Amino acid sequence: MKSSTAKTPRLYQQVAEKLLTLIESEQYTVGMRLPAERDLAAMFTVSRPTIREAVIALELEGYVEVRMGSGVYIVEHNKGKSRFSDKDVGPFELTEARALFEGEAAALAATMITDEELAQLSQTLNEMACENNNDIDSHEAADKKFHMIIATATNNSAISAVIEGLWDERDSSALTKRMYQTVRDSGVKPSVDEHRAIYEALKSRDAQAARALMREHLMRVIDGILQATEVEAVEAARKQVIKSRERFSKTRALT
Repeated sequence: MKSSTAKTPRLYQQVAEKLLTLIESEQYTVGMRLPAERDLAAMFTVSRPTIREAVIALELEGYVEVRMGSGVYIVEHNKGKSRFSDKDVGPFELTEARALFEGEAAALAATMITDEELAQLSQTLNEMACENNNDIDSHEAADKKFHMIIATATNNSAISAVIEGLWDERDSSALTKRMYQTVRDSGVKPSVDEHRAIYEALKSRDAQAARALMREHLMRVIDGILQATEVEAVEAARKQVIKSRERFSKTRALT
């Protein structure tokens, strides 16, 4: 019996394809503004973060233009086969996965991290502050280094590989890179204070605090993406973030 290797498109890709169908059927024509984010979310029965990802995917393909504070407008485009069927992971889904895996990694690392690794983390905090202060276009190298030191400190190669894979996905996904670039352009940079709090929890060998602080840090990353990419009010999207936090709280209660 043969198993199918076909991949189901990610939710934001499905929404992008549906919007593209409406655009190419000229239900939405060049110059028109797309319905409000909340209305699109209701139309497709998805969250507003999913609509945000779909819109950015359409923008990357040249079908729409996002005008901050105004809305999303249809622009001239060449008709043809879309590329939404690729394997790009959206930034909200990706960061949520990072919060889960890296939170547990931080808890495990707290029980076995070495003084040498703590020293490396401390140095990385200095590098992060330097990058932020000097506005270095480093693609947040110190940020990645900090998180990978913690992953390595678990002494579990499988955990390290998973976390490195999530970072690789973050760096290779056009959609995620576009959203993170928007965050950087808005002036938001890696929070040294949040990373320092994680470092202090690891230094104190406090697994529970390390887990909680890592998860809170990454959920605030989602907040930053929402704020930087919003074209309208995002109250409904914030409710989705709160739901994610509640899920993590339930997970934490089981550990």
